[in-house]
Amino acid sequence: MEDLSPLQAFRRVCNLRMLAGVYYFCLLYAISRALTWYGEGDGGLRDALFDLVRFSRQCLLTGVSLLVMVALTEALLAGRRWRLPAALTVRAGAVGLGAALGTLLRYVVAAMDDPGLKLKPGWMVSTIALWALLGGMAYALLLVSRAQRAGRDELTRLFREREALKTQQTEAQLSALNAQIEPHFLFNTLANVKRLYETQPERGRDMLVALIAYLRAALPGMRRHESTLADELELVRHYLAILQMRMGERLSFDIAAPPELLEARLPTLVLPTLVENAIKHGLSPLPEGGHIEIRAGHAAGGGLTVEVADNGQGFGSASGGAGVGLANTRARLAARFGDAAALELEAAQPHGVVARVRLPAEALA
Repeated sequence: MEDLSPLQAFRRVCNLRMLAGVYYFCLLYAISRALTWYGEGDGGLRDALFDLVRFSRQCLLTGVSLLVMVALTEALLAGRRWRLPAALTVRAGAVGLGAALGTLLRYVVAAMDDPGLKLKPGWMVSTIALWALLGGMAYALLLVSRAQRAGRDELTRLFREREALKTQQTEAQLSALNAQIEPHFLFNTLANVKRLYETQPERGRDMLVALIAYLRAALPGMRRHESTLADELELVRHYLAILQMRMGERLSFDIAAPPELLEARLPTLVLPTLVENAIKHGLSPLPEGGHIEIRAGHAAGGGLTVEVADNGQGFGSASGGAGVGLANTRARLAARFGDAAALELEAAQPHGVVARVRLPAEALA
C-alpha cells in the first residue's frame, strides 16, 4: 500500500482528468435520456436541447458530489491502517452520502428555476439509489485499477531487485574465484623465485627485482573483475620474462595481437593462468624446454579468440583441463559472458597443447 498524505490522496481522485471523466459520463447519460424524451413534447428541437443542457447540469451536480465525497474518503483513509470491513463500510457510506447530497443539490437548483416544484419522495429515493449504484461501480473500478497498477509496480520493483541480486551474486562469484586464482598464481611464481635464489643467488636477486616490478604493475588490477587484452598481454610478457631468467634458453615466446583487439574486455588473470599452466605441465618437465606462442585474432560472428600454444609434452602428465586454475577460468568466463564464451584445450602438432579462449562480440563493445 502506498503511503500518501491526505492531500495527495484527495488530489489523486479529485483532479482535472477525473472531473473530465465525470463530465463526459454525465453528458452521455443526459443525451441518452434526451433521445428517449425527444418527440414526446410540443416544444421541438429547441426545447429538447434546453432539456438536455438542464439535465446535464443536474447529472453533473450529482457526479461531482460523488467525486468529492470519494476524494474526501480516500484522504480520510490515507496513512491509516484500516481493516478491510471498516474501510469498505466507510467507502460505501461515502458513496451513499455523495449520491444523497447530489440529489438534494439537484432539487435545490431545480426549485430555484421553478419555485413551485415539490420534492417527491419516490423520485428522491430512486435517484439516490441509481447514483449510489453508478458511483459504487465507478468507485470499485477505480480501486481495482489502482490495485492492478500497484501490482504492476510491485512486480517491476521485484524484477529490478532480482536483477540487482543476480548482479551482486555474479560479482561475489567473480570475487571468490579471483581470491582462489591469485594465491594459485602468485605462490607458484614465488616458489620459482625461491628455487632460483637457492641455486643461483645472483640471478635470483635479479629475478626478485623483476618480480617486484611485475607485482607493482599487476597487483592494482588483480581485484578488478575485468581487464583488457592489452593489460593481460603486458602481464604475460612480464611473467614470461621472469621465467626466462630462470629457464634461460629452455624458454622462448612470441606475442602477437592486432591493435584493434587490444581493448577487448575479459576477466582478469585469464592469460597468466593459461601461460602458467603451459609452463608447469608442458615445458618444465622437458629438459630442452620449449616455445610458447600467444596470439589473438578475429573470430566468426564478430568475436575474437586468444590462444596460448606450447610445444611441450602435451597431455601426457597434464591435468587435461581439470586443474583448479583452468576450472576457475572456465567459471569466470561463464559468469561474465554465459555460454557465449568458452575455454578449449586441444593437442598441438607434432606435440604440445593449444589453450583457446573464445570471446563474443560483446567483449569488444
